[in-house]
Amino acid sequence: MNDDSPSIEPLLARLCGGAISGKDYVGYFMNEHGEELVFAQRRGDKTARLWHSDVDWEMVRVGDHSIRLDGPMEGMITVADLIINRSEATWLSSCLAASRHLRPGRA
Repeated sequence: MNDDSPSIEPLLARLCGGAISGKDYVGYFMNEHGEELVFAQRRGDKTARLWHSDVDWEMVRVGDHSIRLDGPMEGMITVADLIINRSEATWLSSCLAASRHLRPGRA
């Protein structure tokens, strides 16, 4: 691996305006509409952070049970106050599963 190559964390931090470091588990997704999502889980934090370009990169906290199919908007997939589509939910679920070991009380 080339040590001169830029790491992805600063690039994602600039993209979404969030505080992301090399110690975070990060994920990036672009949906079919060109909207971008960034996921970051810091070791020891109970929840991860999620940014979505469609809501002006407003950060929301997400955890293992954040993706809802039975929320106030029946028939819609939601996370926090966001409506997300199936591909976004699948990506987010994968990020949460892959970073589960970083949250307290998880293995």
